[in-house]
Amino acid sequence: MAIKTKEEYVNRLRKMKKNVYIGGEKVGHTDERLIPGINVVSLTFDMAHNPEFEDVCTARSHITGEKINRFCHIHQSKEDLLKKQEMTRLLCQRVGGCIQRCMGIDAMNALSIATKLLDMQYDTDYYQRFVTYLKYFQENDIVGNCAQTDVKGDRIKRPHEQKDPDLYLRVVKKQNNGIIVRGAKAHNTIAPYADEIIAIPTRTLTKEEGDWAVAFAIPADTEGVKLVVRPAYQRKRIKLKAPISKFGDAESLTIFEDVFVPWERVFMCGEWEHGRTLALLFALFHRHSYTGCKPAATDVLGGTAALVAECNNIERASHVREKLSKYIGLSELVYAAGIASAHHAQKTPSGTYLPDPVYTNAGRRLAGENIYHEYELLADLAGGLACTLPLEADFYSEETGDLLNKYIMRNPNLSPEYVHRTFRLVESVLASDLTGVLQVAGVHGGGSPIMETIMMMGTYDIEKLKDIARYLAGIKDELPRIRRKDLVKFT
Repeated sequence: MAIKTKEEYVNRLRKMKKNVYIGGEKVGHTDERLIPGINVVSLTFDMAHNPEFEDVCTARSHITGEKINRFCHIHQSKEDLLKKQEMTRLLCQRVGGCIQRCMGIDAMNALSIATKLLDMQYDTDYYQRFVTYLKYFQENDIVGNCAQTDVKGDRIKRPHEQKDPDLYLRVVKKQNNGIIVRGAKAHNTIAPYADEIIAIPTRTLTKEEGDWAVAFAIPADTEGVKLVVRPAYQRKRIKLKAPISKFGDAESLTIFEDVFVPWERVFMCGEWEHGRTLALLFALFHRHSYTGCKPAATDVLGGTAALVAECNNIERASHVREKLSKYIGLSELVYAAGIASAHHAQKTPSGTYLPDPVYTNAGRRLAGENIYHEYELLADLAGGLACTLPLEADFYSEETGDLLNKYIMRNPNLSPEYVHRTFRLVESVLASDLTGVLQVAGVHGGGSPIMETIMMMGTYDIEKLKDIARYLAGIKDELPRIRRKDLVKFT
C-alpha cells in the first residue's frame, strides 16, 4: 500500500544509523528529544487514513494511478494546489504550528519542473532519473527534508570567491558511479526525522560556479552526513494533558563530509545557469505552502487571544474586537493570496502546475511583516501570566492548589480549570522554547520579506503599469488592454 502508517514511518526511523548530534551526544533518529517533532509528522500519516480528510490528504499519482499521500504528490492542476493549501491549513491547526512535511514535497515539485527544463536544454536524462526516484518516493510514502540554505560564509563574496570553498555545498569529485559532495546546509527543519535529504542550490550561480550547481537526494543516514540538531518543544504537562503539548520541532545544521551520491540520485550537476531556476522554484512552492500554514498559525494566535479575552471577561469590549479582527484580516488575506496564486497557476513543460509568483510572494510577505505584531496583540490581551504562571504541579499541591485556583479566577462564569488550561495554552503559544523558533520562522521561513520583494519586482512588469499612468497623464495617446498575464512572468 502506497499510503503508510505512522507506525511504519517510526519503524523506518528506528532502523536508521545514528548520525544525529544533540548537545554533544550522537543519538538515533527516534531520540526522546525528537519525539515532539515525530508526533507532528505522524499526524500526516494518520490524517491520510481518516475518511473525513481523505479528499485533501490523499491524491492519485499521475505516474502509477495509485492512491498516495498528498505530501508525495506532484501538482497536476490548479485544484491540486488548492487542496494542498487547504490540507496544510487544516493540519497546522491541529499541531498548533508548522506541519514540517511540506519541505520535501515542495522540493520534489521544484525538481519535477527543473529537471525537465534541464533535459530540454542539455539533452540530459535528469527528468527520467527524477521520475524513477518519484516512484520510490510515492510508493514508500517518504518524508523528505529540503536542504537548500548554504551557510554562505562571507556574505559579500560569491561561492567561488570564498576563502573556504566548502561554505557552499559543492561537488568535489566526479566518478563513474556518482559524485562526492562536501559542505553544509542550515535551517533544515525536520531533517533528523526525515527519510531523505533533498539538496538543491540556494542562489544564482555564475559560469565559474559549476561545482556548486548540484541537486540530489540521499537517505538521511548516508555515510558522511552529520545532523547537528537543535530541538524545540513545549513544557511537559503533568495533569492538564493537551494536544499542543505533544508537538515540537527540530532544526538541523546538516553537514556533508565527502558524501557519495550515486548518479541515479543526482538531478543537477554543473548546469550553473539553472541554479537560480531551481532555487526560485523551491522558494515559490514553499511560499505557496506558507499561504496555508501561516493562516493556520494566525488562527491559533487569534483563537488563543479570543479565549483569553473570554477568561478576562473583556471579549465584548470594542478595542478587543478590533484586535481580534486583525487576526481574521491577516489570516484570510494570506489564504486568499494562495487561492489567487493557485487560480492563476501555469502548466509547465513537465505537466506540473506552478503557482503565480506575485500572489504567492505578496501573501508570504504580508505574513512575514506582521508576525511579531500578532504575538504583540496576544501579549497585550493575555498580560504577564504568559511568562509568570506558576508551575502546573503547584495547582495540585495540598498547600497551594486551592489558593491558586482561587486567585487565577477572572470571568465568574468559567471554571478555574478552564482558565488554567487557557493560560497554559497562552504559555505554550507565547512563551515556550518553540515560540522563539516559530517567530523567527514566521519572518525568514521560505525566504525573508526582502526576498519576496525581490521576487515580485523581478516578475512584475512595472513598465506596463507606467503605461497606465502615461495614458492618464496624456503622455501616451492609447492604452492597450493590459491583462494580468502581460504583467507577470516567472523566469
